[in-house]
Amino acid sequence: MKQFFVLLALVLSSFHTFSQGVIRGKITNPINNQPVAFANVLVLGTEFGAISDENGMYELSNIPAGLYNVRASFVGFKTKTAFEVQLTLARPVQLDFELIEDASELSEVVVNSEFFRSEETPLSVRKLNSNEIERYPGGNRDISRVIQALPGVASTPSFRNDILIRGGAPNENKFFIDEIEVPVINHFATQGSSGGPVGILNVNLIKNVDLIAGGFPANRMDALSSFFEFQLKEGRRDKMATQLTVGASELTLSNEGPIGDKTTYLLSARRSYLQGLFKLIGLPFLPTFNDFQLKTTTKINNKTELTFIGVGAIDKFVLNMDVPKDETEEDRENRLYLLDVLPVQNQWNYATGVKLKRYRENGFWTFVLSRNMLNNHSVKYAGNDESSPDKLLFDYLSQESENKFRAENSVFKKGFTVKYGVNYEYSRYYIKNFDRSTLAGIGEAINLESTSNFNLYGGFVSASKYFDDERLLISAGLRADGADFGKTAENPLNQLSPRISFSYQLRPNLFATANAGIYYQKPSYTVLGYKDNRGELVNQLNNARFIRNAQLITGIEWLMPEKNRRFTVEAFYKKYSNYPSSVRNGISLANLGADFGVIGNEPVESNSEGRAYGLEMLAQQRLFENFYGIASFTLVRSEFTNPNTAGYIPSSWDNRFIVSLTAGRRFGNNWEIGARWRFLGGTPYTPYDYEESSLISNWDLRNQPILDYSQINAVRLAGFHQLDLRLDKKYYFRKWNLNWYVDIQNAYNFKAEQAPLLIPVRDLEGNVQIDPSDASRYQLKYLDNPAGSILPTVGIIVEF
Repeated sequence: MKQFFVLLALVLSSFHTFSQGVIRGKITNPINNQPVAFANVLVLGTEFGAISDENGMYELSNIPAGLYNVRASFVGFKTKTAFEVQLTLARPVQLDFELIEDASELSEVVVNSEFFRSEETPLSVRKLNSNEIERYPGGNRDISRVIQALPGVASTPSFRNDILIRGGAPNENKFFIDEIEVPVINHFATQGSSGGPVGILNVNLIKNVDLIAGGFPANRMDALSSFFEFQLKEGRRDKMATQLTVGASELTLSNEGPIGDKTTYLLSARRSYLQGLFKLIGLPFLPTFNDFQLKTTTKINNKTELTFIGVGAIDKFVLNMDVPKDETEEDRENRLYLLDVLPVQNQWNYATGVKLKRYRENGFWTFVLSRNMLNNHSVKYAGNDESSPDKLLFDYLSQESENKFRAENSVFKKGFTVKYGVNYEYSRYYIKNFDRSTLAGIGEAINLESTSNFNLYGGFVSASKYFDDERLLISAGLRADGADFGKTAENPLNQLSPRISFSYQLRPNLFATANAGIYYQKPSYTVLGYKDNRGELVNQLNNARFIRNAQLITGIEWLMPEKNRRFTVEAFYKKYSNYPSSVRNGISLANLGADFGVIGNEPVESNSEGRAYGLEMLAQQRLFENFYGIASFTLVRSEFTNPNTAGYIPSSWDNRFIVSLTAGRRFGNNWEIGARWRFLGGTPYTPYDYEESSLISNWDLRNQPILDYSQINAVRLAGFHQLDLRLDKKYYFRKWNLNWYVDIQNAYNFKAEQAPLLIPVRDLEGNVQIDPSDASRYQLKYLDNPAGSILPTVGIIVEF
């Protein structure tokens, strides 16, 4: 038997030398979709190269398996490099290039223009490719965690995927997949906010991710902190291929291939088995999630392309009433508290859309029609006793559905890029809500069922042009948006959004950038669709407004394309106005944080203001001589006003400083190791009001403590840091590939401080004890609530 394993190891370590790989694809002009004939394609650092034919097709063969940077170039076009192309033996790599015509006479600009730069958004753009995403230490193939390596992006020490960018809230981000909006990218999302513990998107299907953290293009709307542009791979045109991924918590199956001569598809499905794992280790909650993705691309003809996208998820969250063996007293208290406050939750969501792209000689039309829906149902009984209606604390069911249409025309003529378009959205918000836990002390339960419909409409125009022989780039745009959720919002002239950006080439590799813009975002549907027991849209009567954000950004960018390096420094300032605040407690929703559940389902007024400002620094090394890395450092302040207090106070997203260091190294025989260390300043939180919480009348109504809003965000947590490690090993065979990896989150088991829990004192039977000195109160005590534990994951990926 020992000899067998030795022989197997030798075979696995050397089998990849018995065959060679192939890279093939098509080179086109993205303006008119015309093929670029006789372009040069070179595998950097090797002798391998090819020239495209009259149809733009090329093929490179007999290349050893490995990771390569591949460059395409042609006279009169800007050079384009595909970084970290993974070449295997089992199937050819399908690698297409889009080369943009270049009017510059400066060869230096031709080289630099390929590296990280965008004409519409010349600053605050961060890019990641599929290999950077898949191998990210601690990411466990979750795009929401990988994004946290970028500057300005804060993370949390808990197991949530909240994306906090430049001091903004999680719901200030918008996500587009192949230009089709997908509102939810995480399982168990917080309605009215964002986040969730696990990402929905399968990284096997992702080709590139662009994070636009400022200087937003005018064709994007309804976000204040960022836009994420996900580009999925195109399905294989030659034959079907399958990938199977087995991780510690889920099983994923991906498949792609052709459907006839004109259509390709990508398909992915994932099933978790967290429920069994959590039950095995005795956790009081048992989550289960499923998700799917589908993309089809149809080349109707050389001038017309149709893309379909489908993304969806089903999430179930139930309670585990079993008592673990060998449970400590502290574990018991924590478990009973969680059972008291956690609801039973079921959530599902989907987004579907079609994009029609029609090319002509000097540009193209883009038409997008999409629909998305979120269904969120939470139920909670006092003591989890469902035997009596009197025990029901809340039963919350809501649905958000949106139907969207967008038409855009892109024109490229005489050195100008001009875009204009319109958009329309019809949305429906349904809510059925019984809640007697929120209005503690008032004695009036919420009991309503209603449907609200909203219309949103807008348009934009933008233009960009290079001057001074492509040294100076000026981009400007104007958009206007209106909606019928409030009197002020109805007139699009009240939401005019001008923006302008500059990028100037100081030296061949050095750029100065600047941007100024005003942006608007509608409040969440939990705010817009809230009705009282009389059935009135309360916040419409309160004249709910679009949230306004004015931004200023300036920066320096230094590129070293010969070594695949980039250095940037950017300063930013964001000024918020018309931000929703709670009528009940006079608190800005930005100061309430985000957790599982619902944010904003209450009366609000658009009278809070805020500001976020800071400095970002980034050093990024894409694969060069088998080394890669990202180092980012951010100083940030995020502050908001409350109507009932004077001056600015720190918001729930005020980390103060963020450090993220990621590096990796590739070794011989396809071994790879990576590490990431991050450090974040502690965020503020609001302590509990012990006196109000301990009242028996309040605790029996809510089964949880009451916050002391007179000390809103008055206490700050200690800083948080964590080390993540990852080890990968790949094997390449003639018909299939094998990759196993070990991913270790929080390698040195750091315990991050979180706000302490305020829990009741119980006897051995679990009964809450009454305060012997005051019969109207329960005995309560504070319990430390650290977050973080070492989390190793082993995964296997099989491709065939």
